[in-house]
Amino acid sequence: MPGSRDLDPSSSPRALLGAELRHAREKAGLSQEELGQRLFVSGSFIGQLEAGTRRMQREYARLLDEELGTGDFFQRNCGAAAKSKYPEHFAEAVEAEAAATEIRQFAPLLIPGLLQTPAYARAVFRAYRPTAPEEMIEELVTARTDRARILDDPTSPLLWTVIDEAALRRQTGGPEVMAEALRPPSAAHLPTPHSVRPLPGRISGPHQAHRAGLRP
Repeated sequence: MPGSRDLDPSSSPRALLGAELRHAREKAGLSQEELGQRLFVSGSFIGQLEAGTRRMQREYARLLDEELGTGDFFQRNCGAAAKSKYPEHFAEAVEAEAAATEIRQFAPLLIPGLLQTPAYARAVFRAYRPTAPEEMIEELVTARTDRARILDDPTSPLLWTVIDEAALRRQTGGPEVMAEALRPPSAAHLPTPHSVRPLPGRISGPHQAHRAGLRP
């Protein structure tokens, strides 16, 4: 079961819900196990909600309001927390990035999103959405570059990335876009302790670097 820890409620909507859930549970004099029994879930499930590692679903928000006497607090804020400027299938990944202490990835086709320049990201989005209005493309570019702000802190999260040589040679957006994408402080140049390494195309068969793409 996740141990209790203090969350910064301002760090994310999920952290706010987790901190408020812990406060309401303790105010009601219930342990995680006791509250879990009332909702027919485990104490670990409640702990994950409080730790902000599990997204709160509307059905559980309703049950929590009923059991903890919090009116409709969790139902109202559950809806707000579910809203994101990122696609639904990717919203949880962005939240996980923000909370991570280490990120490992292997990029075989493109420079990873966290390392993309605005021009490179714009070229990628335009290729995948050729008929999208310019406003939509710019919103996507802004959302992607905003993600990269987590790397402004040189210690957390630690980023370890291996990029296939083909991704670096592929002319995404043209020569000028690629020149900018590979120029400091972009994909190929990050301050320590971050690590970005190319995987030479001449290597055949399995390679230790591929482990980055196999880790959760």
